[in-house]
Amino acid sequence: MVWRPPPTGKHGRQPSFTDAAIQTCLKMKVLFSKPLRRTTGFVESLLQLVGLDWPVPDFSTLCRQ
Repeated sequence: MVWRPPPTGKHGRQPSFTDAAIQTCLKMKVLFSKPLRRTTGFVESLLQLVGLDWPVPDFSTLCRQ
């Protein structure tokens, strides 16, 4: 799964995370019935457990989706 999108080549701010990364976080939120702020911490700890040093979408990124 691609967590960080490749550059689009367009002007303006590039997306920070792929739609798949955001959807994964939102599915974890629904699956475990957690608020968004707890979901970000939960996903971050899961990624650390697996040994991945990936950034996690923050609360404001998730609530806009």
